[in-house]
Amino acid sequence: MLRSHNLGEVNEKLVGKKVKLCGWVDSIRHFKQMTFILLRDRYGKVQTVISDKSKFSKNLKNVTLESCIKVEGKVKKRPKGLENPKMASGNIEVEVSKIEIFNSCPSLPFDMKVDSLEDMRLKYRFLDLRTDKMQKNIILRSEALKAVRDFFYNEGFVEIETPILAKSTPEGARDYIVPSRVHPNKFFALPQSPQLFKQLSQIAGFDKYIQMARCFRDEDLRSDRQPEFTQIDVEMSFIEQDDLIDTMERMLKYTFKKVLNVDVKIPFKRITYEEAIEKYNSDAPDLRKDKTNPKEFAFCWVVDFPLFEYSKEEKRYKSTHHPFTMPQTGKNKLDFNEKSKAVAYDCVLNGSEIGGGSIRIHDSEIQEKVFDILKISKAEAKKKFGFLLNALKYGAPPHGGIAFGFDRVVQIMAGEDSIREIIAFPKNKEAKDLMLGAPSEVSDKQLKEVHLKFGK
Repeated sequence: MLRSHNLGEVNEKLVGKKVKLCGWVDSIRHFKQMTFILLRDRYGKVQTVISDKSKFSKNLKNVTLESCIKVEGKVKKRPKGLENPKMASGNIEVEVSKIEIFNSCPSLPFDMKVDSLEDMRLKYRFLDLRTDKMQKNIILRSEALKAVRDFFYNEGFVEIETPILAKSTPEGARDYIVPSRVHPNKFFALPQSPQLFKQLSQIAGFDKYIQMARCFRDEDLRSDRQPEFTQIDVEMSFIEQDDLIDTMERMLKYTFKKVLNVDVKIPFKRITYEEAIEKYNSDAPDLRKDKTNPKEFAFCWVVDFPLFEYSKEEKRYKSTHHPFTMPQTGKNKLDFNEKSKAVAYDCVLNGSEIGGGSIRIHDSEIQEKVFDILKISKAEAKKKFGFLLNALKYGAPPHGGIAFGFDRVVQIMAGEDSIREIIAFPKNKEAKDLMLGAPSEVSDKQLKEVHLKFGK
């Protein structure tokens, strides 16, 4: 190993011992005879001291801010009165006997110590990710990801990866479409969610499905949206609404305790959709007692959503959630209509919808009536969802699920105003990747290969 310790391991226990340390130059201070270099890695910071500058004169010329270097030396206590209580290693420093420059850094395009324009930060994201805030946020995201997975694995869930190249289902938001080279004039679509696949997983007998799913939606961006995002995607068989809600509450309680050491109280408050609109004028009410308090976490469930909503533009009813949502029926399974409520639920945290789901339709007669209300013909239904409708005939169990916006959950956990602050390489407000320069043009040859050409 090039280093004997990471910087978080250097403390008073190592006083008198020689160490080899690697990292980036966080700051550099030159005096007449001495130079102080604050070295940084993701584990911490350590002050290193060069007592005789003349011995290192050639190397020191190339040691600039954010240069990647290696130092060797002996750990010693700092002089009395010069300790730094703000640093974990603030009682020690390393007397440098050798220095090696892996890579010298040119002048920085922005000041990494102060808030800078977001587009500049995104253009040089590899630098921005070195800052204390971004290191903290990305590590928090990693810990949350592990906690979620650990919970579900301990509960007996199976993680199943579903296709990225899938079929366009225009009932939702706009798809990102991918032209096929081997099938002229036909297209794949990037999944807006793994909805159909996770329902198929239940028909296949995997009664507890989980996936940290990458999803894609070509929609207008906001501070809490990205064109590609991560869902905690869940589906379960032989359950009712209360069963799923109980499991998700326990997952959130476990995650917040594990990552933030915050005790989330369960069960969460439940509010009907009608009550939420009437009392809070929102279907995602903020129930915090103190609303700029980022450390207060007020969860609730909004339930009893309308099954359908009327579209004046299309002059027809559309599904409030999606067309596979189970209606709340009477004694007869077909006792529902355009005004009926759904067995659907949203999880809300601090005024943001962080998850939504429903009990699914597993009965072909109920599904056919829903399609009739939506004015989706049998031919159209077969074309769009034929594989699912066919699969539902083969012993489909009662099932339901939910999807949490993982990025949005982590954003709230981190106390950030923008979802871009907790994603390593996000797009900007215009859905551009400024670092890569994407989206970008492609060559005529590439277009020809997928049977496309631009008009005049």
